[in-house]
Amino acid sequence: MDRYSNGYEVYQENQISTSSRGKLLLMLYDGALKYLRFALAAMKEKKVEEAHRNLVRVQDILNELMSTLNFDAGEISGKLYSLYEYMNRELIDANIQKDGKKVEKVYGMLEELRNVWMKAIDPA
Repeated sequence: MDRYSNGYEVYQENQISTSSRGKLLLMLYDGALKYLRFALAAMKEKKVEEAHRNLVRVQDILNELMSTLNFDAGEISGKLYSLYEYMNRELIDANIQKDGKKVEKVYGMLEELRNVWMKAIDPA
């Protein structure tokens, strides 16, 4: 089976390769929010392993967001780094304690950041 046998994979690959940096950022936020929703649903259903997998995916996205910050852009980068780091720690605690409230808190923070970036990228 070749790499692009699935049409959806081709579509996703094209979306990523042709997107602007702003759109890619929004895609990362959207992915994180999606996996947080999955984690919350799994927690409610007592599916510990599934919740864990989805929380780890969000942590991977947060690590990607932290690694791509441009610290030459000013103090906002440092503040975002600290915020992402805080969310990452909250998710680690949420995963250990199976605490949906911490997941919901991170969800709210990421959703707010996503909305701010959305307005900055497409102010219309």
